[in-house]
Amino acid sequence: MKIVDIVEKTVSLKSDIRNAYVDFSQMTCSVVAVKTDVYVNGKQVIGYGFNSNGRYGQGALMRDRFIPRIKAADQNQWIGEDGFIDPAKVNKSMRVNEKPGGHGERSVAVGTIDMALWDALAKANQVPLWQLLADRFNAGKADHKVFVYAAGGYYYPGKGLDALKEEMKGYLNLGYDIVKMKIGGESINIDKERIEAVLEVVGDGQRLAVDANGRFDLQTAIAYAEMMKPYDLFWYEEAGDPLDYQLQAVLSEIYPGAMATGENLFSVQDARNLIRYAGMRSDRDWLQFDPPLSYGLVEYFDTLKMLQELGWSPRRCIPHGGHQFALNIAAGLGLGGNESYPGVFQPFGGFADNTQVEGGKITLPDAPGVGFELKSTLWNEILKDL
Repeated sequence: MKIVDIVEKTVSLKSDIRNAYVDFSQMTCSVVAVKTDVYVNGKQVIGYGFNSNGRYGQGALMRDRFIPRIKAADQNQWIGEDGFIDPAKVNKSMRVNEKPGGHGERSVAVGTIDMALWDALAKANQVPLWQLLADRFNAGKADHKVFVYAAGGYYYPGKGLDALKEEMKGYLNLGYDIVKMKIGGESINIDKERIEAVLEVVGDGQRLAVDANGRFDLQTAIAYAEMMKPYDLFWYEEAGDPLDYQLQAVLSEIYPGAMATGENLFSVQDARNLIRYAGMRSDRDWLQFDPPLSYGLVEYFDTLKMLQELGWSPRRCIPHGGHQFALNIAAGLGLGGNESYPGVFQPFGGFADNTQVEGGKITLPDAPGVGFELKSTLWNEILKDL
């Protein structure tokens, strides 16, 4: 199995939505196709990848550094005993001559290409990615039903409480049991009203998660924690800057409910420091490391190994991203679940067209690879012409 070409392009994710830190009016996304010399039933095996939302497209880094390194390498070094490419070896080749630390943007470029490599490998093996991962790395044990929560509740121009409540009702009607909303983009008093409005819809704090997107300083994070304590929420996500481990540690001492963070940590080293120094509690907190943003699935394997060594179960991991790649990983490696974007970041957010949410869980399709071809808008509008 050889790579014969790599194609990348940048597409728009423009939207009127905003969270506490970012508006998405100029947001972009990188899309990649890794073309191979393998044919299955007369059709060329092509793997596809894209970066998760919230980080801009990384085309320049791919064109200047990572794709040229792949093309210049001796591909024989990547071939495993089965005759197929080993994505871990390709990943290593991409990262030659990269200095340690400072993982912010290059990790996204590498992770996007890594996604395409895994899609191609599973297609070449003619199995779904979740099954390939279970067979190779999880003793054949896959979760055929995966917990998903509906992420939304963004700030929209002119969107009041009634519109927010209708949005959340829509998610419940789709079969989701747990929903997530943004906080930190308005005053604490306005956010309190927004939280209480959503609680009127979902009926129980354990059905609502909130996400501050790293907006708060310590004083504000504590003020929100005190305000939200009586609600017993499903989680309080990313209160402060992702690298402010002390803030997270102090917050864990005064907030008894579950907290979640990790989507903006892009290496196993940063993840390890979070566990060491941020006061995260393995019995209740959630870890949201996002493989396409953090050097790919190859790095995620190392992160999971580190977590287990430090006493954390993979079941405490729910990746950020809300797409099919993370869903395959959650199913194949036995994670705690996956994020879902039923109404935003289209056509990248969400899953295969025929996927039904029942009781807050979904069943994965049996299509080879990640299954991008089963999401018609993504396939027809973005991927098929790469």
